[in-house]
Parts: sequence; structure tokens; C-alpha cells
Amino acid sequence: MQKTVAIVAGEASGDLIGSGLIRNIKKKYPNVRFIGVGGPLMISEGVESLLDYERLSLHGLGWDVIKKLPSLIIARMKIAERIISESPALFIGIDAPDFNLGLEAQLKKHGITTIHYVSPSIWAWRKGRLSKIKKSVTRMLTLFPFEIDCYRNTGITVDYVGHPLADSYPLKINMRSARDVLHIDQKAIVFSFLPGSRLNEVKLLSETLIRTAIEISNTLPEAVFLIPMVNRATKEIFERNFYHITSHMFSPPKIRVLFGHSKLAMEASDLVLAASGTATLEAALLKKPMVITYKVPFLSWILLKRLKYLPFIGLPNILSGKLVVPEIIQSDATPKKLSDALVNLLNDKQRKKEISSCFLELHRTLRQNTERKITEIISEYLNER
Repeated sequence: MQKTVAIVAGEASGDLIGSGLIRNIKKKYPNVRFIGVGGPLMISEGVESLLDYERLSLHGLGWDVIKKLPSLIIARMKIAERIISESPALFIGIDAPDFNLGLEAQLKKHGITTIHYVSPSIWAWRKGRLSKIKKSVTRMLTLFPFEIDCYRNTGITVDYVGHPLADSYPLKINMRSARDVLHIDQKAIVFSFLPGSRLNEVKLLSETLIRTAIEISNTLPEAVFLIPMVNRATKEIFERNFYHITSHMFSPPKIRVLFGHSKLAMEASDLVLAASGTATLEAALLKKPMVITYKVPFLSWILLKRLKYLPFIGLPNILSGKLVVPEIIQSDATPKKLSDALVNLLNDKQRKKEISSCFLELHRTLRQNTERKITEIISEYLNER
């Protein structure tokens, strides 16, 4: 009898994680059918997606989120009805906690096992979520070792499984090879700027990043800037801003906008400027010195400042327990401050060596053969039925 697994992921990072997980499950259970919500990578692995996965993305707080809620609540109800009607062996929610926790609560009430993969950031803010998580989640799978302590004495079954990117990324990268693929001179000074995967992130950050590139080019006119964008919509937003800002310039910065290829862009770079999120972890796994930046709407920032528990926003700093790389955020994130931080770091050989060493240690900690661990956990439930 064919078994069904329901799975829901939001954003590009969830799509990447989900596709690898599905691929690994299918090796052991080739006849398992997958339904839910996924992006192009998960769909290519055979997921029957019931909704555009980008609709699950909620950025910050305030009005931008509130106006999305009615349509998301309706979509969640419809997805829950469909999943319940399919009576799956289990449900896997990948990140997207604002959407998935509510969905998982509905499914759990109907006796469906719910596994949540990627713990919500209760360690940074919104610790009140623990009671909701307990009502929603049968089992929590965490990416980072310190998250286990967050669930101590809560009655929630939790497993540290590591981060799949730590398994897939080599401990030592080949910058020369990456530059050859991108046809970049081996002696060039290369920066990669990653403004995020969400439309709102790109809208808020693109002008700042373009003007930062202009500032750096005033000092380093031959510098190359790689800007990987995750989809056509974000690429169009960035390119439109670039042409608007630089159309009057005699010698604009050497910016190359890429469609995807964020890993390749970072491999080829001397330094990375990344919006806080998965991109900062990817840069750390590639041992790249970086500057972390971020902007959210003003009201969201006021609320986040009141709720925040940790002194850092970037995963490399949070995981290291110290400020390994600079964080320049919100109103401080001016082109001048960002360009100064990047150029200063570029010229500080000792600091770059220390950062690389710290990130190598971090990489080894996160390497846990994650997909195998998760497949073993999921097998416990698939073998029950």
C-alpha cells in the first residue's frame, strides 16, 4: 500500500532542505508519495504542491504581515483539509513557523504525527511560542546544538540533527575553480552581495547595496560585485534599482547580477555582504569573511527590539557565541559604514585568518550526516503503518 507524507516548506532555504530530505527518503521508500507545499526543487523531487510556497513568507512584524494574514489563514485551512483527507503517515513542516505551527496544531488534533524540522528562533525572541509548539509538534528537529536546551523540561521530544548544508559543503573550498566558472580574473577583488530571498528584503536593501558598491568602487575601481538573486521577481527589482541609480554615471560599479548561484558567487569572492539569514550561514560554511546587514520596516524594528533576547542577529555570531563578523543593521546600515567595514576587513589579513579558523570549527560542529539522521527518525513512523 502506497504511503503518503505531507510536507510544507517556505522560502528558498526550506525548498533546498526539503528537496534533499525527500531525495533521501525516496532512496529507502521509493513508493512514498509527497503532497503539501514546496518550491521548484521540491516539486522536481515529486512533491504535489498545493500552494505557491513564496506566499508562506512573513517578513518582520507590523502592517506588512497583518495584511497577509487573512489569505494565509484561508490557505492554511484548505491545505489542512486536503492533508487530513489524505490521512498521511506523517507531516513534516520545514521552517515557516508562522504558517506551519498553526497547520500542525490542526493536523495533530486529527491524530496525524507532526515533525517540525528547523526550530523556530525561540532562542532569539518569542519564547512564549513554547506552549504553542507543544500543542502543535510531535517531534522537533533542530539544526543547531544549543537549541536542545531551549526545549529542556517542556515535554517536547527534540533531536539535534545538524545542518544539511554543513554536510554538502566541503571543508575547504576552491576559489580558483569558482572564478574560472564565472570567468573572473584570479587576481580580481571580488565581493558578493546577498540581499535575501524575500521580495520585501530586496526592496529594502537593494538601493543600500548598490550605493555601497559605488562607495567601494570609489576606492577600488576594478572591484567586481556578484549579486545572486533567487528568482525572477527579486532579480527584476534589483536590476531596476541599479539602472535607476547608475544611469547617469560615467563609470558605474562592475556589478554582475546572477540568477541563482549564490554558493558559486560566495566561493569566488574575497568578502561577502549578506542579509541576516541562511546566506550568512552559507558564507560561514564557505569560510568567507563577511559583514552582516539587515533592514526591516520601522514598526517591525521597534517591536523586534522589544522582543529580542540575544545580542546578535547573524547565525555565525550566534553559533560562535561572540561577535566574529560585523553586524551593521537598520539605520546604521548606510553605504558609507558598510563600505568602510568591508574594505577594512579586506585589508586585515590577520582578522580574515581568525574568521576562517572560527568558521572551520563551526562547520565541523554542524556536520552530523543530517539527512541520514532525519531519515532514520522518519522511518520510525513510516514503519509503524
